[in-house]
Amino acid sequence: MSIVVVATLTPKPDAVDAVREALLAAVPKVHEEPGCERYALHEADGVFVFVERWESAEAMKVHGKAEPLATLGAALAGKLAAAPDIRRLTPLPAGDADKGAV
Repeated sequence: MSIVVVATLTPKPDAVDAVREALLAAVPKVHEEPGCERYALHEADGVFVFVERWESAEAMKVHGKAEPLATLGAALAGKLAAAPDIRRLTPLPAGDADKGAV
């Protein structure tokens, strides 16, 4: 079963552009990781949200230690207002199977 994660990153006010650039640079690299089914970046009011889907818990675990995330962590050092809020979600599918799940 796929693993869905939502990760929210809040940059310091003076670092929004730098954080956006670092996140955008990381996305194509993460897309190449084994088991990455979705790694979609969104922005609202200077806050960044990733909606992620991994083919397994093992793939997500490997992602956590992979080079793209390590490089991203270094690029974000000192630029976030708080630690990223990372939530692993449990699906509650309802209605149309294609529309009721990520």
